[in-house]
Amino acid sequence: MIKTTEMMLEELKEYSNPAARLSRMTKRGECFPIVRGLYETDRTVPGYLLAGSIYGPSYISFEYALAYYGLIPETVYTITCATFEKKKKKRYETMFGTFIYRDVPSEAFPLELRVVQEKEYFYRIAEPEKALCDKLCTMHPAANGRELFALLTEDLRIEETELCKLDADKVAVLAEHYHSGNVKKMASLLRRMKR
Repeated sequence: MIKTTEMMLEELKEYSNPAARLSRMTKRGECFPIVRGLYETDRTVPGYLLAGSIYGPSYISFEYALAYYGLIPETVYTITCATFEKKKKKRYETMFGTFIYRDVPSEAFPLELRVVQEKEYFYRIAEPEKALCDKLCTMHPAANGRELFALLTEDLRIEETELCKLDADKVAVLAEHYHSGNVKKMASLLRRMKR
């Protein structure tokens, strides 16, 4: 379970020096620092369950979400997350994994998210279409639909059959909020593929 330093010190208030007790607990492996001010009590927790607590508001997206949905064939070990109006990319190296946070357009941020619960943990993850839009808006602009198709199938290695499973209407709505040529081209491409 994730706990802040304040929560931990409150639980240890019966000790004469709660901060020293917390330090000893950390050294003995009774709790584990995630980032400054945050601890986890279970060393075996998968990192993606902690992503939203490390830096936020955020949700899991980009390569990690694309792999989660089976859209890209590679296993992704870095947990990639979307934020907004942070202005710069953030990276955290922790004992629970590497976390990268990068901005997406503010108006696109709250759209097409899933809230998932695993035991006592909750996390937000982009729907497949949203994860792909997030990724595309960070990539070099494709000149046309043919170049975008190559970017999707060759660079990202997404199978054409997987692209056909995406909801073209969702992508069309999302495209209005990204102001990205790649996302607009993807909306057109998916409509053509569905015909």
